[in-house]
Amino acid sequence: MAHDMTAELQTSRRAFLKASVATGGGLMLGIGMVQGAAAQTAAKLSAYVSIRPDGSITVIAKNPEVGQGIKTMLPMLIAEELDVDWTQIHIEQAMANQAIYGRQYAGGSTATPTLWIPMRQVGAAAREMLVMAAAARWKTSPAECTTAAGVITHTPTGRKLTYGQVANDAASLPPPDPASLKLKDAAAYKIIGKSHSGVDSPKIVTGQPLYGVDVVVPGMAIAVFEKCAVYGGRLVSADLTAAKALPGVIDAFVVKGGNNPTGLVDGVAILASDYWTANRARADLKIVWDEGKYADHSTALYDSRAADLAAKPPQSSLLKSGDPSSALAGAAKVVKAAYSYPFLSHATLEPQGCTASYKDGKVEIWTTSQNPEPGRQLTAETLGIKPDDMTIHMIRAGGGFGRRLSNDYFVEAVAISKQAGRPVKLLWNRSDDLQHDIYRPGGYHNFSAGLDASGKVVAFRDHFVTFGEGETLVSNAVLGPTEFPAGFVQHCEYVQSTMPLVAPTGPMRAPRSNALCFAFQSFIDELAVEAGKDPLQFKLDLLGPARPAPATNATFDNGRMSAVLKLVGERSGWAKRGALPKGVGMGVAFYWCHLGYFAHVVQTRVDPATGVWKVGKVWVVGDVGSQIINPTGAIAQVEGAVIDGLGQLAYAITFDKGRATQANFDRYPLIRINRAPTAVDVHFLITNNPPTGLGEPALPSVIPALCNAIYAATGKRVRNLPMTNAMLKST
Repeated sequence: MAHDMTAELQTSRRAFLKASVATGGGLMLGIGMVQGAAAQTAAKLSAYVSIRPDGSITVIAKNPEVGQGIKTMLPMLIAEELDVDWTQIHIEQAMANQAIYGRQYAGGSTATPTLWIPMRQVGAAAREMLVMAAAARWKTSPAECTTAAGVITHTPTGRKLTYGQVANDAASLPPPDPASLKLKDAAAYKIIGKSHSGVDSPKIVTGQPLYGVDVVVPGMAIAVFEKCAVYGGRLVSADLTAAKALPGVIDAFVVKGGNNPTGLVDGVAILASDYWTANRARADLKIVWDEGKYADHSTALYDSRAADLAAKPPQSSLLKSGDPSSALAGAAKVVKAAYSYPFLSHATLEPQGCTASYKDGKVEIWTTSQNPEPGRQLTAETLGIKPDDMTIHMIRAGGGFGRRLSNDYFVEAVAISKQAGRPVKLLWNRSDDLQHDIYRPGGYHNFSAGLDASGKVVAFRDHFVTFGEGETLVSNAVLGPTEFPAGFVQHCEYVQSTMPLVAPTGPMRAPRSNALCFAFQSFIDELAVEAGKDPLQFKLDLLGPARPAPATNATFDNGRMSAVLKLVGERSGWAKRGALPKGVGMGVAFYWCHLGYFAHVVQTRVDPATGVWKVGKVWVVGDVGSQIINPTGAIAQVEGAVIDGLGQLAYAITFDKGRATQANFDRYPLIRINRAPTAVDVHFLITNNPPTGLGEPALPSVIPALCNAIYAATGKRVRNLPMTNAMLKST
C-alpha cells in the first residue's frame, strides 16, 4: 500500500538535552539532535519549555498549525511529563528556524511517530531537574520528592516548593541523558488521553485575527498577481496604463520569473490600498502571453492517450511475482475493469497568500506554509537573498491538505515586496487558487484478475497509465510495488505507461493513497461479487492469517489490518445488512498508509429516479497504536477525513487549451452539509504499537466504501470519477 514511512522515521541521530537561563530568569530546556559522534556543543538547541521564577510556564509549538491540532497536541506531551496542570501552560508558536527547531513541517502524519518520545523527554527532564534543585535546597534525596500541578513536595516533611521557586537553581544543573529518563506509564497520564479543545479555538469562534489573511504590517499594500492561465506560459508584453489609473491603485509592474511552475513565474503585480481595488484592476490589464507548448493539452486528450496506451504493451514493469499470464489463462473466471480518477484541487478555504517586508537586503515574512524552510531556500535561490537574512513567522493557515507544502506564493510575495520597496500582503483569489494549484494527479488503472473455481484470487494485474516522461513521473503520480494485494496473491504484476502533463502536481491529504485506494479497493469488491462471496469476508480471506510481512510489503502487518476490518464489521452490523430496504446499501473498504490501519463501512441511500445519493451512517475503525493523545482532536480529524473523502467523489479539475476550466466553487462544488453523513461512528483499536498519526490514513478507504455501498444499493459500479447523479439513475 502507499507511502512506507519506515525509512523516513529511521535515523542515526542521537538526542541530547540542554538547559539555560531563560530571559528574565528561570529554566529554559530544549532538545537537540546530533549525528553520530558529533559534539553536542556544535548542535543548536530547540528551546521547547521555559519556567520563570513567577511560576509561568511557556511551551513552544514547533510545527506549523494548519488545522490538524498540532499546536495543542505536542505541548500536551511536554506538559504531561512535566507534571503540571494543562491550565498552567501558555503556548507560543515557534518562528521558522530549522537551525534551532530542526525540521518544521506539517504533512505526512509524521509529528506523532517522530515526536512522541522526544517531546515527553523534554517534559520529564525539566521535572527531574526541578526536583533535583528542590532536593538540594532541602538537603535531601530527590527520591523523597513528588510532583503535582507544578509543585514539588518533600513527602516525609510535607514541605513544598513551586517550580518557579527553584527554576533559577534548576537552570544551573546539567540536564539528564534522555536515555536515562523514566517516562510515565500510561495509567498515570493526566493530560495525554484526555480531551482538550484547540488552544486557538476561543480566537477562532470569536473571529479574532489569527490567520495569514489577517496579518497587518505597518505601511503595507495589498497585492495581487496575474499569471498566465497556461502552465509554462511566458509574458510577452503588458499595457498597465488602465490598471494604474484606477482610483486606489498604488502601482502595477511586471515581475519576471522562470520556468518552475512551483516557484516564481512571469506575471503582473498590482498594489492597492485594499484587496477589492487590487483585484478589480486585474480586469484592466492588457497582457499578451506566449502560452507555450502545452496550450493544446486537455482532459479529453489525456483520456484518449490513456486509452491508447492501455491497449498497447506497457512501457515499464513495477512488480512481477509468479507467472501472472499463465495464471490468468488458467483461471476459472477472469475479471477485467478500467478505473480512472481526475485531477483535484486542494481548495483550502483560505486561499494562498503571504505577507513580506523587504528592506536593505533583509526580509521579514509572515507565511502559512506547511514547510517554510524550502520556501526560504527557494527565495534565496530565486532572488539572491541570503537565507540568514530572512525572518519567518509561522502563521496559522486556514487549511493546508498538502497545498502549502509548495511555496510559490511565498516567493511571489517576497519578489513583489522587493520590487515595490515596501511591505505587501499578497492575496490570491479563488480563481488563482483553483487554476494555479499543485494538483492531486489523475490516473488510469486497467485491472485483470483471475479467480479459481472456489472464488480465490489466483492472479492480479494492473496496467497503470500515469503522467511523466519515460520512467520519471510527475509528483505523486506513483504506483508502488507494495500496493495491496501485492504479496498476498501468488501471481501479481504491476506495469506502467506514461504521458506528458501540462500542470504541476503534488501531495494532497493521504497523497497517492486517496486515489489508489479508490481503484484497488473498488476492484477487489468487484472480485468478491464475481466470486459470490461476502465482500468483507472476501477481503479478510485475501489478507489471510496473521503472518510476518512479506518481502514485497515490508512494513504492512496484515494481522492488524484484519483486526480493524473485523471490528468495523461488528460495529456496523455488517452481517445484518440484508435487512436494509431497497435502494439502501452498505459498502466496506480498508487501507494502510502513513503507518495507520483504517477500515470504513458506509451506508447510503440512492434515489433511483434522480440518482441523488445520501450517506446515512459511516463506521470507522482505526489502529494508530497504543495511545490516542487528544481524543477530541483525534475524532475531529477522522470525522473531517470522512467528509473530505466523500467530497472528493463529486468534483474534478479538467483542462482545456492548457488551462484549468474550474475558476470558482460553482464548477468545483465542495461538499455541503446535505451530503455529509448523518452520523460518524469513530472507534480506535488500541494495540501494543508505537503511536502514529491519523490525519492522512483516516481518509482513503471511505471513498471506495461509498462506491461499494452504491453498488450494493443500485447494482451500478462506479469506476470513473467524478461521480455524478446521472451515473446512478436507474435506466
